[in-house]
Amino acid sequence: MKISMIVAPYDSGRRHEGFGKGPDALLAGGLVETLALSGHDVDVVEIDKIKGLDDREIATGFAVCKAVAEKVSESRASGSFPIVLAGNCLTTCGALAGEAADSLIWFDQHGDINTPETSPFGFLDGMALATALGLCWRPMANAIPGFEAVDPAKCMLVDARDLDPDEKTLLASLPVIHAEVDEAADKVSALKKAGVSRTHLHIDLDVHDPDRLQVNRYAEPGGPEPAALREAASCMARSVPIVGLTLSAYDPAFDAKGEVPPEVGRLVVDFVAAMERI
Repeated sequence: MKISMIVAPYDSGRRHEGFGKGPDALLAGGLVETLALSGHDVDVVEIDKIKGLDDREIATGFAVCKAVAEKVSESRASGSFPIVLAGNCLTTCGALAGEAADSLIWFDQHGDINTPETSPFGFLDGMALATALGLCWRPMANAIPGFEAVDPAKCMLVDARDLDPDEKTLLASLPVIHAEVDEAADKVSALKKAGVSRTHLHIDLDVHDPDRLQVNRYAEPGGPEPAALREAASCMARSVPIVGLTLSAYDPAFDAKGEVPPEVGRLVVDFVAAMERI
C-alpha cells in the first residue's frame, strides 16, 4: 500500500514540545521501517512551521488543521492512504476535511467533547471531538479547506472512560454511539446503519491501559491492553470504509523505556493489513 505519513509535531500551539515530540519519536522508533518491511511504500511529509502566530494555541491549532487538510488532500490525489501523526487531537479536524470524511470513529481515554461553555480548564484539545461534530469553534473549523462537520449519528466514541460531568450530559443528548473497546466490533453495526461512506479513524494513544502502556501524563487507570486495541482497530478496518488514520497524544517524556513506538508499529501494520484484506 502507498502511505503518506503526515507529521504535525504541535502541542497547544508549540512546535516540538510536549506531545509535539511524539510524532518524531514514533518515526525515530522505526515506524516507517516497520511498514516498509511489511511491503508498504511510505512517504513522510512534515507540516512546515506555522509562522506569524507567536505560538497562540487556538490560532496555531487551526492553522495546523488547514495545513494537514491540504497535505491529506494531496495524499488522496496521489493514491496514498494518509496517516497523520499529531501532537493534538484537534488536528483530526484537518484530516477529516482533507479526506472529505462523512463519519468518525474516535478512540480516546477522554471524550474531547467539551465546548468553551462547559470546559473546566479552557483546554482546546478537550474540545476536539466537539469541534469535529460542529458543536463549537464553527467559524474557525469552517475555515479549514473542505471541512464539513460530522453528523453525531455517524460518530462512534470508543472508551472515553474519563469524562467531565458536562461531557456526560452532552453525550446523553446526542446520538453518538458510545462503546467500550470490547464492544466496538458489535456496535460498529450501528455506525454502518447510519449510511457511512468515508470514515476517519482517530486513535488517541492514551486510550491504552497505562499499566500496560504509558503514553502521557494524563493516562488514567483502565482501558485496553495493546493487543485488544490492535484487534479493535483492525475490526474497524474490516467493517467500515476507512479513508484515513490519525495517531495522537504521545509524549515520549513519559515513556522512559521506549515501549510505545514498537507497539504503535504493530498497531499500524495490523490495521493496514486488515484494510488490504477487504
